[in-house]
Amino acid sequence: MTQTPAPAQGLPAYFAVTSAYWAFMLTDGALRMLILLDFHAMGFSPVQLAYLFVLYEIAGMATNLSAGWIAARFGLASTLYAGLSLQIVALLALTQLDPNWQIATTVVFVMLVQGLSGVAKDLAKMSSKSAVKLLAPSTGDGLFRWVAVLTGSKNAIKGMGFLLGAGLLASFGFMTAVLGMALILGLILISLIIAMPPGLPTGRKGAKFSEVFSKSRNVNWLSAARVFLFGARDIWFVVGIPIYFYAVFSDGTEEGNRAAFFLIGSFMAIWTILYGIVQASAPRILKAASRSEAQLIGSARTWALLLMAVPAVLALALLISDGPAPWLTLTLIAGLLGFGAIFAVNSALHSYLILAFTKAERVTMDVGFYYMANAAGRLVGTVLSGLTYQLGGLTACLGTAATMVALSALAAGQLQDKTPKGPVI
Repeated sequence: MTQTPAPAQGLPAYFAVTSAYWAFMLTDGALRMLILLDFHAMGFSPVQLAYLFVLYEIAGMATNLSAGWIAARFGLASTLYAGLSLQIVALLALTQLDPNWQIATTVVFVMLVQGLSGVAKDLAKMSSKSAVKLLAPSTGDGLFRWVAVLTGSKNAIKGMGFLLGAGLLASFGFMTAVLGMALILGLILISLIIAMPPGLPTGRKGAKFSEVFSKSRNVNWLSAARVFLFGARDIWFVVGIPIYFYAVFSDGTEEGNRAAFFLIGSFMAIWTILYGIVQASAPRILKAASRSEAQLIGSARTWALLLMAVPAVLALALLISDGPAPWLTLTLIAGLLGFGAIFAVNSALHSYLILAFTKAERVTMDVGFYYMANAAGRLVGTVLSGLTYQLGGLTACLGTAATMVALSALAAGQLQDKTPKGPVI
C-alpha cells in the first residue's frame, strides 16, 4: 500500500486538531473521575456506577460507526467542532443535577449526559486519528511513529485529567469543576473556529453510509481483537479498582474520603500517563524501523499472550490472600502498572495496523468501524466491571480480564500479511 505524502501546508491543521483533541481528553478524564468518585461517595453501588457509563460506550459505538461517514461527507474539521460543542453542552447539563432527585432519576440523567459526552469524544477522535493517515510520512516507520505519539500523548493527557478531576472534586466540588471545564472548552472552540489553518479534507458529496462496513478480513479480525483487548482493561479499570482502593484507603470520615479521592485519582492518573508514555515508545520497543509489516502483524498475538498472564497472576494473588493487606496492595499496584505497559504496546500496535490495513480513500470509514469495535469492548468491560465486582470482587474482575485477553490473542492470530510479494526468481 502506498500513501500520498502530506502537503506541508496541512501540518498546521493537524497540529490544531491534535491540540484541541488534547484539551478535550483532559476534560474527558477529569469528568469520568468526578462522576465516579462523587457518586460513589453518595452511596451508589458498583452496578449503579457502571450504569452511569454504559450509555457513554453505547453512544461511542453508534457514533464511531457513523462518524467515518460524517467525516468523509462533511470534512474532518466539522467532526471536531461538533465534538467540542457537544462536550460543552454535556458539561453544562451536569450543572443542573439536583441532590433532591431520586436515585433512579439521577442515574438516568447522568447516563444521558454521559451518552452525549461519548458522542462528543468519538467525533473529536475521528478528526485527529484520520488526520494521521493523511499527513504522516509514507516512508519507514513514519506512520507507526506518528500514530504512536498521538495516541500516547492523548492517553498521558487523559491520565492528567483523572488527577485533575480528583483534585477539582476535593478542592472545589462537583458543580464548580464542570462549569470551569465548560468555560475553558468554549474558549478553545471559539479560537479554533476563528483560526483553523487550511489543509484538512473538506469531504465528498458522494460518500455513502454503507461504505462504513469493511470488507477487509484484516480490518474485521483486528476490530474483533480490539473488542476483547479493551474489554479486558475496562473490566477492572472502570469500577473494580477504584472501588477496591476506596475501601482500602478510606476510613469513612470526610477527611479519609478526601485522601482516598487523591490516592485513587493519583493511581489512575499515573497508570494512564505511563501507559501513554509506553504507547508513544512502542515503535522503538517493537523495533518497527527494522521490521516488516508481516513481522509486526505476527507480534500482535505474541504481545496479547504476554498481557494475559498479568491479570491471571493478580487474580491468583487475590485468591490466596486473606483480605486487603499492604503486600497485596503493593502487588496490585505493581502488577497493574505492568499490565498498563504491556497493554500500551498492544494498543499502539493495533492503532498502527488499522492505518496500515486501510486505504487513504477509506481511512475515515475503516477507522470509524475499528473504533466502533473499541467502544463495544469498552461497553462490555464497563458492564462486566460493575457486575463481576458485585458478584466476586476484584478477583472476578481480573479473572474475566485474563479470559478476554486470551480471546483477543485468538483474534489477532487470524491477521494475515497482505503485502505484495515480488516475483519468484
